[in-house]
Amino acid sequence: MLNQVERSRAVEHASGLGPKERLPEIARRVVETYEECGAIHHLGHSPLPSYREVVDILTDLREILYPGYGRRQNLHLGNVAYHVGDLIDSLHDRLTQQIARAFRHDCKAPDLETDFTSRAEDIVLHFLERIPELRHTLAEDVQAAYDGDPAAKGLVEIVFCYPGLAAVSIYRMAHELHRLGVPLLPRMMTEYAHGKTGIDIHPGATIGRRFFIDHGTGVVIGETTEIGDGVKLYQGVTLGALSFPRDETGQIVRDAKRHPTIEDEVVIYANATILGGQTVIGHHAVIGSSAWITRSIAPYTTVTIEDPRHRYREANDGLSDADYARRINYQI
Repeated sequence: MLNQVERSRAVEHASGLGPKERLPEIARRVVETYEECGAIHHLGHSPLPSYREVVDILTDLREILYPGYGRRQNLHLGNVAYHVGDLIDSLHDRLTQQIARAFRHDCKAPDLETDFTSRAEDIVLHFLERIPELRHTLAEDVQAAYDGDPAAKGLVEIVFCYPGLAAVSIYRMAHELHRLGVPLLPRMMTEYAHGKTGIDIHPGATIGRRFFIDHGTGVVIGETTEIGDGVKLYQGVTLGALSFPRDETGQIVRDAKRHPTIEDEVVIYANATILGGQTVIGHHAVIGSSAWITRSIAPYTTVTIEDPRHRYREANDGLSDADYARRINYQI
């Protein structure tokens, strides 16, 4: 049987065309799919938001949230005001452009009357005005990470190194834009954080103060999750949907509460899974590793799974196979 390369060479030989001469035909066949598979292309005169520009915007926002930790290292109180003012002026224009593009794309029908740029400008001003409060909230998140991790040597290490803080910082910015009704951009931001940290937080989730994700890889927090103050999660935790409710036509109901509510001061250990919009984890509860929870838990409750039984295989020590099998056939 011919492999793909051999088949390609056979076609080339039969057609009498060289590799470069076959490229226009390949291009034509690709373009044909743009009509056949219309849902996965965006062709027209209205550009989408730029993923690269959104990432650059996040970098500048981090410069404002955590000055001195990024590209400019020699900042002090004498020059930081100029630096921040310059960044905010640039961010206003760039965010306005990207948000206007997102609104224009989200519009279901051509709308020549709507001034998307003016609408985006108003939203950007509201967002930038929220940055001082965001910094207060993130300062509490950083302190919660230090208080919750004995391995942390200081706050500088947390800001520089902790993926949980990186993901939460981007989430909190994306959540503000989500609250202001911005389409597409908030999800682009949190999916960038997902790719960088392995932590998947939907921008629609509601998360309280002093939030800490330790280690973080594999954490999933769904869109309608509600998290109170002082909550701590470990790696692999899923706060997800139990099932997808459907309407009478069989379509998924997209605005329902699908994800759990986690009240204040809850600790959820590694790989625990908590599902369902009606599931409430009461305040000060502790959820043990690998627990699977689909019903509400009362406050101050500790939930663990039963200890698994282990089988130990020791060195043979020269025993026969039969005697060795009898020796190791015990459980704890």
